[in-house]
Amino acid sequence: MCDEKENTVGIASLGIYLPSGKENGKEIALKSDIPLEAVENKLGLLRKSVAAPHEHVSDMALKAAKNALGDFDPAKLDAVIYFGSEYKDYPVWSCACKVQYELGAVNAFATEIMSLCVSFTVALRMAKGMMLTEESMRNVLLVMGSKESYLIDYKNPRVRFMYNFADGGAAALLTKFLKKNVILETHNITAGFFHKYVKLPAGGSAMPASRQTTDAGLHMLELTAPEEMKEHLDPVSFKNFVTVVEKALEKSGKTTRDLNFLAPIHLKRSLYHDLLQAFRLNPNQSFYLENYGHIQSGDQIIVLTEAERRGLIKDGDIIALLAAGTGYTWGATIIQWGNL
Repeated sequence: MCDEKENTVGIASLGIYLPSGKENGKEIALKSDIPLEAVENKLGLLRKSVAAPHEHVSDMALKAAKNALGDFDPAKLDAVIYFGSEYKDYPVWSCACKVQYELGAVNAFATEIMSLCVSFTVALRMAKGMMLTEESMRNVLLVMGSKESYLIDYKNPRVRFMYNFADGGAAALLTKFLKKNVILETHNITAGFFHKYVKLPAGGSAMPASRQTTDAGLHMLELTAPEEMKEHLDPVSFKNFVTVVEKALEKSGKTTRDLNFLAPIHLKRSLYHDLLQAFRLNPNQSFYLENYGHIQSGDQIIVLTEAERRGLIKDGDIIALLAAGTGYTWGATIIQWGNL
């Protein structure tokens, strides 16, 4: 057994894949009949990545996985965990198994974690727990893909807050005993009351797919009772974003005074700035995804990749990965960046 101080899980490498297709704010404004100013300044979107019709979630996840692994031998992986969109190549199907097979990760078991846009924090929490309790589990690949821009109807004003949905893939290689980019603690909050509001109406057992559901456009994301959801969500959302960060820091033996960088999912611009202010961070202590859009649970990996490339994070920095997923679940994971 290793010394407890060495019993760490670190992020060995990250990888992303972004499709070449783009959709800019002007195009979104034209499609949705909302002002360009609202798209850019309220929604916080200058452009976003959009996959080609033939480009599937597994394709993007696999490319991101290969970018994360680099020269790492896939045969040394003990697990491949998919944490991306449940809208995949096929409705009832394991993307994780395809990625495991295509990578040649012959010694890895494959499984999936689904917690919508908060899934990266959940996957980090679960993977770290497995790695620290199972002696033989040394290397785990977390991988995701999303093509949820295809689930948005720009003529449906009820889903306006989802117009930022974009496409791409992201992956992270986790290694036990690695004293680099160490994963500290995670905190999640779920308010299951909100389960009823955001859904794809047809295609499940409650409303099986049919010609009628297709003709009625029921295979696109829908928000039921938007005013009711807003009434209940507004009083708790910001508070829960702040709370999960504070609690994750507390579990990690830190406070908000120790926080150096915030890596959030793509949020509306006003909420993003409110969170920076709440944690007393300046814009250089975060990265806003206005040129990427919201690539489901992959956003934080893209933020970390850009932050490292731009020199915004350094050894020793305490980073909070922050997300929320409809349903509703909020989550934050604390990372101590760089070499210990």
